Amino acid sequence: MNRKTDNYILKALPDDEYERLLPDLEEVEFKVGDVINHPYEPITHVYFPNNAMVSVIAGTPEGQLSEAGVVGREGLLGIAVVMGADSTPHENAIQLPGTALRMPVKKIRERFEQCAALRELILRFTHAHMMQLVQTALCNRLHRLEQRFARWILMAHDRSDSDVLPLTQDFLAIMLGVHRPSVSVVAGQFKESGFIKYNRAIITVLDRKRIENFCCDCYQVVRAEFQRMLK
Repeated sequence: MNRKTDNYILKALPDDEYERLLPDLEEVEFKVGDVINHPYEPITHVYFPNNAMVSVIAGTPEGQLSEAGVVGREGLLGIAVVMGADSTPHENAIQLPGTALRMPVKKIRERFEQCAALRELILRFTHAHMMQLVQTALCNRLHRLEQRFARWILMAHDRSDSDVLPLTQDFLAIMLGVHRPSVSVVAGQFKESGFIKYNRAIITVLDRKRIENFCCDCYQVVRAEFQRMLK
């Protein structure tokens, strides 16, 4: 069956279960910076990204922001609603532009209860995503900014259809939990090393293999778990 989606969960469903979901799936397109959910606001839809990438952003009352994790084609944004929650304290913002398929909360809850295959895939993704959050916290605490920058580029590249990643320094600073000048320095180092090309808020991946070799082990640990859970 030819499916017009790159989302791993939807692609892994049996044909009959995927066809049952189709009437309730709506394709939406996002630009960089679009906010899907604000903190504590009711979640109305879940999203199955195709090539868009969403950042889960944690914040403090003082307005300090840092990325807690990302969701792309490997999973589902809005897993809280199948666990009984109606909102989260985090903001979900588009980091890489692209499309996603969305479904109303009522419908995904119904299908989660009725479809064992969908339920298992969502639970497997949830496990891997939780591990990503834990590993990100560890990485942010223990590893150098240069390694964290490499990990982030690889994660974005995995979820994109292109080597060209449209990213501003302000957004990168939020993702890495640092001030903008620090991002500028590290991006310049990667550019001089031939890892990337960087200008006018565009990162172009030039040598992925060298970035992988430079990165800390956190990237491979998380990637391997997603591959194990969603194969």
